[in-house]
Amino acid sequence: MRRLGSVQRKMPCVFVTEVKDEPSAKREHQPFKVLATETISHKALDADIHSAIPTEKVDGTCCYVTTYKDQPYLWARLDRKPNKQADKRFKNFLRSKENSKEFLWNVEEDFKPVPECWIPAKEIEQLKGNPVPDDNGHIPGWVPVEKSNKQYCWHSSVVNYEFEMALVLKHHPDDPGLLQISAVPLSDLLEQTLELIGTNINGNPYGLGNKKHPIHLLIPHGAFQIRNLPKLKLNDLLSWFEGCREGKIEGIVWHCSDGCLIKIHRHHLGLSWPIPDTYMNSKPVVINMNLNKYDYTFDTKCLFNHFLKIDNQKFGRLRDIILDV
Repeated sequence: MRRLGSVQRKMPCVFVTEVKDEPSAKREHQPFKVLATETISHKALDADIHSAIPTEKVDGTCCYVTTYKDQPYLWARLDRKPNKQADKRFKNFLRSKENSKEFLWNVEEDFKPVPECWIPAKEIEQLKGNPVPDDNGHIPGWVPVEKSNKQYCWHSSVVNYEFEMALVLKHHPDDPGLLQISAVPLSDLLEQTLELIGTNINGNPYGLGNKKHPIHLLIPHGAFQIRNLPKLKLNDLLSWFEGCREGKIEGIVWHCSDGCLIKIHRHHLGLSWPIPDTYMNSKPVVINMNLNKYDYTFDTKCLFNHFLKIDNQKFGRLRDIILDV
């Protein structure tokens, strides 16, 4: 199977969208909804959406693995945003009826400072050597996850740089109906993007761990492919999300053959998220750390060590895993 695309920029909706003057169910205090129409977008058609691979859209925070300090490193998403003055000009421009012209950014002066180690995301447009902001006025990018940075402590919990390993959740290689948590070499994840999920991420929609014993895991983008998805029609997808067990997910990401990623979120269809019983929590999960042949000595308080204590154990679902700390 071909390697699936990585998330390096905002993904467009598979359908043309429209704005409704109703309170958003996705973002608190947002007085409008963005809903899908029945028309497939030109971007989706140009990317040959009908031949694309549909995968589960996982609700977490985006990460990236690439080289830093001459070794594989986990990077956290950090978008460069405009400063107060530039943001005010940009919002006035968006509200203006005469906004047929492009907004002119001065990247060197209009944006808040970022750490020196910050890098812009791949695939974003460049103009005269500077990254071009997206439609929201942001420049997507990444910062390396350092153990000393408490802001990214939950990111840090899923990687060990001494042994260059990461805690990853995927399907079991021999049983697609079984999930597997394992320690994976960071080198195997190079140039991939992943989703960090867990107790302290996005309200924990999958019910992982608890406040006293938090659990966080990485899921490679495209890891959970969707089988038997209905035809690409709005009402058919709506019925699938509402009536099928496999539809109890946040959304769908289509991986197109040209590397383009196209999405739909439950909120585009007027459906709620999070929901009580997610599809991810309907599958059993096994712990398979695969570390027996190595002489690893982990810190007793780290997540790797806690999973080693329950290595080779099987649980009915993700939310059933309780770490004995």
